Amino acid sequence: MRILVVEDEPKVGAALQDGLAQEGYESVLALTGEDGFFRLHEEGFDLVILDLMLPGRSGLEILRRMRKDGQDTPVLVLTARDTIEDRVIGLDAGADDYLVKPFAFEELVARVRALLRRGTPDEANLRVGALAMNRLTRSVTLSDDVVDLTLREFELLEVLMQHAGRVVSREMLARDVWKDTARATPLDNVIDVHVARLRRKIDGTTGVRHIQTVRGVGFVLRAESE
Repeated sequence: MRILVVEDEPKVGAALQDGLAQEGYESVLALTGEDGFFRLHEEGFDLVILDLMLPGRSGLEILRRMRKDGQDTPVLVLTARDTIEDRVIGLDAGADDYLVKPFAFEELVARVRALLRRGTPDEANLRVGALAMNRLTRSVTLSDDVVDLTLREFELLEVLMQHAGRVVSREMLARDVWKDTARATPLDNVIDVHVARLRRKIDGTTGVRHIQTVRGVGFVLRAESE
């Protein structure tokens, strides 16, 4: 997989490249909007990590031109601005996902994986052991038995299954499920209640503990016998 990183801070860009390389991704760094724009039209990439605040040509300009030209390459936007208006502008311009600085590199990688998976043939189906989800029909089965979930429980399980085997923080759940990025009103108790309900429906008396709590961090989903 080849990723274009458009970031005007050299240290940040170099750190992203190093981290992506350790995850097995090839990346190209563009330090200006003009360079990023040129590379997008001259080279092929599987994903773009795009800072919005760039010298010369802004990230929004690049994004709008990409979509106008019919380029459907997934774009993960990076920005220091965290207002609702800024997020709406970025998403309306064609961004596929949005990450506010400062961020944990682990979360960036998780979002990169999720965006890259959208283009795979198996994007509609998720499976962890005997637990299966069809994202098109919004159905979940456990050992072929239907699991009846609320919409919120389905969305919560979807995020956990997308990151199966890796820790998902409460911050990620607040952002991806509850669409709360400001965290002005902590959702930790609400998240814990929904996870507890989901755990009862998924685990029940099967003897398999799928949803595990990582104290002080979040949750991890895996098929593991107790």
